[in-house]
Amino acid sequence: MGVPLFDFAANIGKKVFHRGEDKAAEKLKQHIEKNNPGVTGLDVAVSDETVTISGNAKDAAAFEKAVLIAGNVEGVAKVEAGGLGAAGDSTFVLVKEGDTLWGIAERELGNGGRYTEIFAANREVIEDPDLIFPGQKIRIPKG
Repeated sequence: MGVPLFDFAANIGKKVFHRGEDKAAEKLKQHIEKNNPGVTGLDVAVSDETVTISGNAKDAAAFEKAVLIAGNVEGVAKVEAGGLGAAGDSTFVLVKEGDTLWGIAERELGNGGRYTEIFAANREVIEDPDLIFPGQKIRIPKG
């Protein structure tokens, strides 16, 4: 069993599967692989609102992105990823009501114009930089 990495808001996020569905793990695995951030041998298990992911992440960014892809799904409250590799030193931010990527960049990176860096670091979980939602978790790259 992996180490709990993140807690998520189970009542929000992308709708990938129905709670209690027999094929939830398969559907979530397909969802992660669709935007695969660099994980090979991916395995996904779903138990209640906890997702366990394992495999080989090519680097810390791939690890973090896989966790965020899995966690920003409706019905997922916790992601355990001890068998995936190791997280890096990115900061993770919970999007709040009224937040914009510009505002988050200004607060976290000291310059709102750097919102494109946050968008690029989260392309797997943010499809449009103007469409982020409260409760979503995103990563803020260091540097």
